[in-house]
Amino acid sequence: METRANFVLIGAFTLAVIAAAFGFVLWFQSLHATKARSPLRVVFEGPAAGLRNGGSVNFNGIRVGEVISVKLDNPRRVVALAMVENNAPIRKDTLVGLEFQGLTGVAAISLKGGEVAAPAVPLDEDGVPTLTADPKALQDVTESIRATLQNINKVVADNQEAVKNSLLNLETFTASLARNSEKIDNIMLKVNDVMGKADGVMGKTDNLMLGLNALAGGKDGGELFQAVKSIRELADDFDKRSGALMADGRRTLGDISRAVNNLDKNPTRLLFGAGSGSAPAEPPKPAPVTPPAGQKRQ
Repeated sequence: METRANFVLIGAFTLAVIAAAFGFVLWFQSLHATKARSPLRVVFEGPAAGLRNGGSVNFNGIRVGEVISVKLDNPRRVVALAMVENNAPIRKDTLVGLEFQGLTGVAAISLKGGEVAAPAVPLDEDGVPTLTADPKALQDVTESIRATLQNINKVVADNQEAVKNSLLNLETFTASLARNSEKIDNIMLKVNDVMGKADGVMGKTDNLMLGLNALAGGKDGGELFQAVKSIRELADDFDKRSGALMADGRRTLGDISRAVNNLDKNPTRLLFGAGSGSAPAEPPKPAPVTPPAGQKRQ
């Protein structure tokens, strides 16, 4: 029991330390944020359409703060309170207006310009720096939005017939698609069949190429290589044999040529043989007589 109680105390202490650490971090961040920002009051002498809590405060297009409250001071005056970074170079001559994110976006307080040597923002009765928006700038923004909307209305009015025809054409096209939905489905099915057949043809082509590769034997050679080798060896042997045959034929033609030449020179040899001829054969010479030993040759 004591061991379990010790574990419970250790766990509780650990959780308390973690919670305290988180609380200190949050408190330090809030304190730092509070010190890094200061309030700024912006007075609009006219409507401030689109401005609401959480809106941005931009200085030359860069966000430097956030609107925390918007209220009516009188029927013609809107007062907005914002928290702005202390390092923002806001001066007494800084121009204040509204800017919008898109045509129907949320409005943001716009701060622009100001001389570096200009005095600081004047303080109100309660000690809060206060700037008054330029009515002309607000009027320019409102007029720009109004002019944009008027231009859009004018474009739509001038092209009303064309827009109407476009809508009618779109409606006709969608109706035609609805009427021919079955045909379109059939066409798509045929396309799928064609693609399937094409895939089959490609598969057969792959098989044919694999068969040719196997027949060729790849790098090591196969049946086709052996057949080509046999044909080449047969051609080489035929070349050798034809060469020998040509040599024999040349020798035979030479013998026939010599025989014909001899026949032209001595045609009687064909009738009487090699022993007959026009000239008589010479008698054989007598053999020399050797004298006996002891006698002198006469």
